[in-house]
Formats: sequence, structure tokens, C-alpha cells
Amino acid sequence: MVTPPDAYLDLLQDKKAFASIATVMSDGSPQVTPVWFDYTGGIVRVNTAKGRVKAKTLTQGAPVALAIIDPDNPYRYLQIRGKVRSVTEQGADAHIDSLAKKYLGVDTYPYRQPGEERLSIEIEPISASGMN
Repeated sequence: MVTPPDAYLDLLQDKKAFASIATVMSDGSPQVTPVWFDYTGGIVRVNTAKGRVKAKTLTQGAPVALAIIDPDNPYRYLQIRGKVRSVTEQGADAHIDSLAKKYLGVDTYPYRQPGEERLSIEIEPISASGMN
């Protein structure tokens, strides 16, 4: 596991930066989606609902890349390449609520659909580099 450069930790911990997450489809083509994320214990966590493309591509061991762009300076970004360490339903509802608190300032994720099942995905960084 790699730790991102200290000069970019603000993008992971302090700012409401979005990540563009790139995954690989079953046919080998790339897929990119903007996502909310958090960073704890050296692991990037994202959240999605079962049935979405991300849920199909973010399986355990799958390769993934993230570009996290500074919301205050779009020319400054952090790139992380890694692999999916785990995918779980356990704690996924609480996780999406914590992301809603970070990004929207609300206690409960307001876009949950009836019957929706959430997944929390842990991504282990393998490489990390930034650009100012």
C-alpha cells in the first residue's frame, strides 16, 4: 500500500473534492464516473448502489484509478491507482450517510431509492502522484 504525497492530503481529508473513478468494463473498455469518497487509514472508500455500473466493475481485486481535482484550483490534482480491497453491504448505509454529511451537510443521504441496497468499496492505493 502506498501513501499519497503529504502535499495532497488536503484533497483526501479536508476538501469536498470529487473523484473521477475509472474502472474496466467486462469487455475491456474503460468507464469513468464522478464519485464522493473518503479516506481513512490509508484506504479510499466509495459507495454505490447494487445494480449500477460501478457495482459491476468495482469487484474485489479489480484495478481502479482515481483523479481527485482540487475544487479551488482545477490544475492541481492527485492521481491514485489501486485495486479494490473489499466490497461490503455491512455499514454501507452509514457510509453513504457520512458522505452526505461531508458533501451536502445533511445527516442522511437524501437520494436513496426504495429498496436500494448500498455497497461500500475500499480501494487500496498502489501508486499516487500529484500535479500542481
